[in-house]
Amino acid sequence: MDRLTKERRSWNMSRIRGTNTKPEMAVRSLLHKLRFRFRLHLKTLPGKPDIVLPRYGAVIFIHGCFWHRHSGCKFAYSPKSRQEFWEGKFLQNVVRHEIACRTLEKKGWRILVIWECEVSDLQAVQERLVSFLSSAVNEHIS
Repeated sequence: MDRLTKERRSWNMSRIRGTNTKPEMAVRSLLHKLRFRFRLHLKTLPGKPDIVLPRYGAVIFIHGCFWHRHSGCKFAYSPKSRQEFWEGKFLQNVVRHEIACRTLEKKGWRILVIWECEVSDLQAVQERLVSFLSSAVNEHIS
């Protein structure tokens, strides 16, 4: 049972941002530090990736663990109320992302997903970015 009123829950949910989140800003900051140029939230690409590096044919999604169901993550808990609604919502998010990734891959884009919980270790995220983008650079040159 939800302890908040319907109005208060609606207000809380309306404050959850889809863009310019703290994890996204942290990843963007790392990319700037590494001197990569990128575009944000291109509506012309399937799934509207958070970060697009057109020069390297690469996209980066920064996923919230709760909304995108990060397997085994403590932040990917399921609400106790309206379970059927939430299961459907989560399933839609996962399926929509899978379809977007398949479409992007068919168009030749390379994809990296960074989870919200991973951003707590910026050194590890930076290493993943460098590895992903250096292989994208090598692949793009060939």
